[in-house]
Amino acid sequence: MNFKGRTVLVFVLLTMVASVLATLVLADRLVLGGLGSGKGLVSALPSGQSQGLTRQEESKLGAVLSLIETKYYKSVDREKVVDGAINGMISALGDPYSSYMEKETAEQFTESIEGSFTGIGAEVMIDNGNITVVSPIKDSPAERAGLMPKDVLVSVNGESLEGLQLNEAVAKIRGPKGTKAKLQIRRSGVAQPISLVLVREDIDVETVYAKMLEGGVGKIEIRQFSMHTGERFLSELEQLEKQGMKGLIIDVRNNPGGVLPVVVSIAQPFVPSGQPIVQVEEKSGTKEQTLSKGTGRKYPVAILINKGSASASEVLAGALKERAGAVVIGETSYGKGTVQVSYNKVLGDGSLVKMTIAKWLTPDGNWVHEKGIKPNVEVSPPDYYSAPRLSKTKVLTKDMLSEEVRSMQLMLGGLGYKVDRKDGYFSKDTETALRSFQTNQGLPVTGKLDRTSAEKLEQQLIEFVRDEDNDIQLIRAIEEVKGKIGH
Repeated sequence: MNFKGRTVLVFVLLTMVASVLATLVLADRLVLGGLGSGKGLVSALPSGQSQGLTRQEESKLGAVLSLIETKYYKSVDREKVVDGAINGMISALGDPYSSYMEKETAEQFTESIEGSFTGIGAEVMIDNGNITVVSPIKDSPAERAGLMPKDVLVSVNGESLEGLQLNEAVAKIRGPKGTKAKLQIRRSGVAQPISLVLVREDIDVETVYAKMLEGGVGKIEIRQFSMHTGERFLSELEQLEKQGMKGLIIDVRNNPGGVLPVVVSIAQPFVPSGQPIVQVEEKSGTKEQTLSKGTGRKYPVAILINKGSASASEVLAGALKERAGAVVIGETSYGKGTVQVSYNKVLGDGSLVKMTIAKWLTPDGNWVHEKGIKPNVEVSPPDYYSAPRLSKTKVLTKDMLSEEVRSMQLMLGGLGYKVDRKDGYFSKDTETALRSFQTNQGLPVTGKLDRTSAEKLEQQLIEFVRDEDNDIQLIRAIEEVKGKIGH
């Protein structure tokens, strides 16, 4: 598939390829124009400015390749060696958002732009040498399993991911629909590795979900910023406004990002004409603003974010917070403030390089990189949101001490059962709480967590969490919007 002349979706699932979480991906020197500034945003360096290798550098690299091919003790795959050299150059940048994709992976990347997805539904990057989760996608196997932003993937199906390139790691994680991915993960604040078993499946590519809540409050959830998300958002916004919407909540929690022009189109209606939506700062320090052509909205707007809201989600939150008077609610966002370009033509063999070429800044000039956007109203999720799924490989009984016991305690507490502790020690009170749960669910009352009780416990918690009546961040957003309606 040829990228030329079009922007491309940056969001790529673990099932397909390694994602580098970009706000913007462009193909070979494509200039993004028409976004409101009249100048476009950022392009790659013109070809005349690229110096390439000096003769001495060419000679040096050629000499090493010749030595490998003539002196190494066994035959080598020349293409693999050259790919390794390119990977080494990109890795030397120390930038988790720049990557090299070999031909096969690049093909999967291009196919993923508009195709269907199969896999676990999460986005990753390399951070300090670790395969690190950026965000699980809502309703994906990754989210249902309890995978969280900043989790480190240690192994999959018993194969270590340590020391692998991002593409190599993702190749081990992705797979056909219906197959299992057994993950070992490290999580900050959790002493022991966590085991999760996920079943790969088709990932819903719908990105916008809208509904009218009580009191004339509309809610639009954006799960990623793909090619058609802007059109879908504006259509849903129009429908809500026709229904007499008095206030709006935009939910970008666990949205890992996407295409910049799409974010601009979504922000336009809310940011008054002539006001900046985003700024892009090039290597030289030159800044270009993308100005709004919108009219603004008189009704109150709130935007929901969490630590899985990254990149384009942060562009939107920053623009609405600083130029549309929106209240931001939830947790501090991920903190990804750079722009990438995808180069596929210059390599000439179907492979591509995705490279960071600029910073993006909020309208006020704030760079959120590695800091995130702080909410106006901070609402942390309950502790049971961080409870990993139970492995169900062994029965949990009184006096045991483990991370799985802690997960069980968090789940029981989340469902309203009284537990005296949540530190992983299976106490008498924990046993009593489990017995109460088993009684209420019509299960054998043993005070032990076997597979049947564990599956029921997880099922009940998932249903509880998905009920909007239990979403404390959304509830607070509704309160904030209702409080501003009519003022």
